[in-house]
Amino acid sequence: MLSAVLVVLLALAVGFLGWCRWVYVQIERHAAEDQAAPADAIAVFGAAEYAGRPSPVYRARLDHAEALYNRGIAPLIITLGGDGGDEYSEGGVGRAYLMGAGVPESAIIAETHSHNTAESARRIAVIARANGFRRLVVVSDGTHLFRIHEICAANGLDVLTSPRPRVPVESNPPEMDPIIHEILSYTAWRLHLE
Repeated sequence: MLSAVLVVLLALAVGFLGWCRWVYVQIERHAAEDQAAPADAIAVFGAAEYAGRPSPVYRARLDHAEALYNRGIAPLIITLGGDGGDEYSEGGVGRAYLMGAGVPESAIIAETHSHNTAESARRIAVIARANGFRRLVVVSDGTHLFRIHEICAANGLDVLTSPRPRVPVESNPPEMDPIIHEILSYTAWRLHLE
């Protein structure tokens, strides 16, 4: 009896490690590949804002979205993210930052209510349907893009991913913490725990 339990536990452990390896490979593949191509809109996933100013990571995402916009990848940028506990929302801060960089207000939609990746993906789907979008380029951190891609696809979106450049405040090489977070978050989403 004890050996049967050990075999089952060993099989579960091997299966879990295999799953983690598969997710890790997908994360790395999406982080390394810039799929940016002509689309209907560019969606920038929010990150921290400090009293109305984007954090260095969020600023890098916004700058990357602006560069894609200026290259003619899409005529519209969607900034995403709700409030972070102060009077500002990440989506609103993103819109203000892009307008300050010269992007016309008419070329920006600020989504200001989502508080996590899954909510942002659902709200993008609603915005896309309301505006007749078919294809989106999504901008975020490289390690975040696989999960975003999968959640957006589950919401019926045709999504291309484009990782933002690294910023000087980050360590080099990348630490495992964001990857472990993404493996666990993706697994929780797949198990409908998120």
